[in-house]
This record gives sequence, C-alpha cells and structure tokens, in this order.
Amino acid sequence: MPHERDVRAFDQRAATYDSGWLGRMHHEISSRVADLALRQDPAPRRVLDVGAGTGYLLNLLASRLPDADEFVGVDAAPSMVAAARARTADERVRFVQGTAERLPVDDGGYDLVVSATSFDHWQDQGVGLAECRRALAAGGRLVLADQFSLLLWPTLLAGRRGKARTRTRATRLVLAAGLRSPEWHRVHAVIIQAVAAVR
Repeated sequence: MPHERDVRAFDQRAATYDSGWLGRMHHEISSRVADLALRQDPAPRRVLDVGAGTGYLLNLLASRLPDADEFVGVDAAPSMVAAARARTADERVRFVQGTAERLPVDDGGYDLVVSATSFDHWQDQGVGLAECRRALAAGGRLVLADQFSLLLWPTLLAGRRGKARTRTRATRLVLAAGLRSPEWHRVHAVIIQAVAAVR
C-alpha cells in the first residue's frame, strides 16, 4: 500500500481506533510493550513514542512514571495526533505530527524510545531506525513491537514487499542503524513480537 494511502487510512480510523475488539487488542499489546519497556529502563526521564496513534501507550507510560520529565508522541496521521491530544490531561505529555523517517525531535534527547505496531507502516524502516538511534541518548533503549514471524513471509511477495516482517530482517536493520544488543521478546500471540536494543 502506498505510504500516503496508509496514512489516510489511519487518519480515517482515529475516532474509532480504541473501540471494539481491535481497540482492546491494541490496548493489551500496548500494556505489554509498556511492561517490557520499563523492564529495559525502569526510570527514564524523557520518553519518545514513534507512531503514537491515539496516545494510549504514551499516556500509560506517563501514568507509571510520575517522576519523568517529558513524553513526546509522533504520528504521521493528523487525526491520530488530534485524538491523542484530546485524550491527554498530563501536561508532561505532548503529541506532534511527523514521520519515523524525519522525527521532529532533538538529537540524543531521549532515554527510551518505544513503538507499538507502527513499524510495518514506516515508509523506510532503515531510515526510521536510524532516526530512533539519533533521538536516543547514549545508553538509551529502543523497544519496537510489531508483526514479526516467518508466517508472514508470503506477504513479503505482495503488499509488504521489502518490509522487515521477520526477526532476521528486522535484526539486520536494527544493527545497521547503529543500535546494539538486540533481544527479542514475545508480546502477543505468535506474531506480535518486540525487539529491545541499546544505543
């Protein structure tokens, strides 16, 4: 699917993204990503969420990190950013429009970068991972969760050609971006997995 069409599809789903069984599944995945992220770094001062959607994961992390200074969520879909802003009361949390490939953040400013089920929609995953590394402080942690499974191999021959949908492909991109010590974790069912890495 072309990137612009992908962004439009999420833009149109913003109002109902958190409802129904898909919304419940998204919340469950986000909760498990939050748990994993806080095992990687129990006390980050600044947190960045790439592909933040309606802000559920970032707001969850903010509620669990009362001593942290700042939480920034970036999403390409304007309606997702608007929905996230409308649902956020914590003044430490803010949402901005942007893409993984051109994160609108400072170099080395974040102790923790998270991303839950948006990686598959990044236009250039390698560039996006390099941007995540740029955003991380030295020793900072990345936790990236999405669909990674050999069961998805057939999709690489069609609509998701060139995407990193297996651990092997994603690990190569993580290392090529200059991140180190990638470790894999199961997040939800068989397909949703997360890689944790260090800058």
